[in-house]
Amino acid sequence: MNKAATALPSPLFPLPDLCHGRMVLRVLVLAQAVAILLAFAPGTLESPWQRLGLISLFIHWIALLSGYSYCKLRPVLSRQRPLTIAASCLLLLFLTTSVVSALAWLWLHDAGILLSQSFLHFILANLMIALVVGLMAIQLGLMHAERNQQLAAQSRAELGALQARIQPHFLFNSLNTAAELTQQDSQAAEQALLNLADLFRAAMHAGEHISLTEEITLARQYLALEQWRLGERMQQNWQLPASLPKLQLPALTIQPLLENAVRHGIESCQYGGSIDIELINSSQSVTIIISNPFLPALDKSRSNGVALVNIRQRLQLYFGDSASLTRSIADGKFRVKLVLPKSQPDSNR
Repeated sequence: MNKAATALPSPLFPLPDLCHGRMVLRVLVLAQAVAILLAFAPGTLESPWQRLGLISLFIHWIALLSGYSYCKLRPVLSRQRPLTIAASCLLLLFLTTSVVSALAWLWLHDAGILLSQSFLHFILANLMIALVVGLMAIQLGLMHAERNQQLAAQSRAELGALQARIQPHFLFNSLNTAAELTQQDSQAAEQALLNLADLFRAAMHAGEHISLTEEITLARQYLALEQWRLGERMQQNWQLPASLPKLQLPALTIQPLLENAVRHGIESCQYGGSIDIELINSSQSVTIIISNPFLPALDKSRSNGVALVNIRQRLQLYFGDSASLTRSIADGKFRVKLVLPKSQPDSNR
């Protein structure tokens, strides 16, 4: 492996994502709050309820059009500096407000509702309100960016604390295996040491992220080391697609699951057994199922569960609720099921 860990690219400035249903709903709720404040402002002669209907329609059009334009420009804006982003968002809001205000004035003027205000006064008044609302939105955006940066730093620290570690007994076993191989097969001994070096290199960067292809390579290198030690006691059954999907995951996510399968499955059985690794590639996710022999009389699932909890926490920090790790026991087999989403987390996460 040329590179043990590859960090995900991140934008110059983390922008809030207003392009999904939940965020759109929040924008509309805030727009409605502004409409209520304007409709019930003191000093107006018209009925506040009639004003509320017109102002709500007016402001929601501005909010939706501005939000749509922002979503289209977000990939470009995310690569700009904060001052450029703020100026661009204000300009976008001003343009949308001007266009909607002009159309609203023509419609209301023709309907005989807005006869007391001139066209220029109406546009300028609405731009002044847009300026105040825009500055408040920029302040909220800065608070959102600062919070995301704090959460990202906290997540990196927690991932570092939860990073996978090579177990000492595995190190001793692998070194003993390499020592025995030097007397039998020097090339195999060299390959064993190279595999062990790759695993240690990945463990040092376990708080970072690597591709699924690299993770599968590490898993194969780990099982190759155990295969030299266990010999015919352990069989491997890999069921992988012709090409692996491209996605990122925390380094050494699969290897600890295989280590559990070896320690609590193969080593616990007198005659060994088979470790089955199946990867199912769907349109939305990648599912990895690992199964190994299970003997209830030698159940060590409690110590096994410590590693599973650790992996769940690492997946939670990286994927949120999109990934899952479950276990089950059926037909004399202990199975773990790892589901990884193909949609990668936000880079500012």
